[in-house]
Amino acid sequence: MTTPRGPVMLDVAGLDLDAEDRRRIAHPLVGGVILFARNYESPRQLKALTDGIRASRDPAPLIGVDHEGGRVQRFRDGFSGVPAIRTLGETWDRDADLAIADAERWGGIIGAELAAQGIDFSFTPVLDLDYGKSAVIGDRAFHREPGAVSDLASALCKGLALRGVAAVGKHFPGHGFVRGDSHHEIPIDERPLSALERDDLLPFGALIARRRLQAIMPAHVVYPSIDDVPAGFSRVWLRDILRQRLGFDGMIFSDDLSMAGAHGAGDIVARADAALAAGCDMVLVCNDSAAADDLLARWHPPSNPQLARRARAMERRLS
Repeated sequence: MTTPRGPVMLDVAGLDLDAEDRRRIAHPLVGGVILFARNYESPRQLKALTDGIRASRDPAPLIGVDHEGGRVQRFRDGFSGVPAIRTLGETWDRDADLAIADAERWGGIIGAELAAQGIDFSFTPVLDLDYGKSAVIGDRAFHREPGAVSDLASALCKGLALRGVAAVGKHFPGHGFVRGDSHHEIPIDERPLSALERDDLLPFGALIARRRLQAIMPAHVVYPSIDDVPAGFSRVWLRDILRQRLGFDGMIFSDDLSMAGAHGAGDIVARADAALAAGCDMVLVCNDSAAADDLLARWHPPSNPQLARRARAMERRLS
């Protein structure tokens, strides 16, 4: 029986699906599965896992992974070692054309290797600017200059797209200026909107205009000059600025609602409600099976007529 994809993306326990994984994935609220390093042993095992996830319901859940390169690459043995994307920015400073070619090439490698294992998309590219302040972003950022980030990220997305893999720009509207790590605290960026418009928002706007992004993930960062809640819970950021001003019509994924940066919104149901009310299409609940079960048991989200269309755009395109 066909069950439409729901607005929850969750994780699975290990190298193959156990009974609890299958129960959760079959729930009508679920629309996606995110994989981690613990879910990977070999390419053959990973393909069996993704085949099992895909067979669990119709349409199949979206399958995503954080596979940026450098220190954020979940699958290693049997996959190419992708360098930290800051290396592309360093190449840009010497030879911009070579850096763009390298970015497209690495996007193609990431896309080809993920697609071959049944994965729809990577949560990449990182569009945060490298201010030299954020340890959690650090060498995950391409460059300090918005123009360099825009061109390098666009090329990487082109490489992904040529292999049929969708791209997710993060962390809107920019996580690079704050020192705090939203996995453990709620970072606060005191800058006015004019400063963000002059710098951090430019790569997002550029890639939206170039139609390079199928999805965007907002930051668990508060920008009090604009709104008093984190961007992922902010109607101002997601509906007024991202949707209306920048014209983005793709999927908006929340960042992980289990992170400390999300806890100010209340319990897991309140966090999911706040994310959807702000404008997210799909919420992530990772590494907390009790919270996932609680959400699936108690959450009654409103219908989102755009979810099915936006989710289809995230599906792996087979050549």
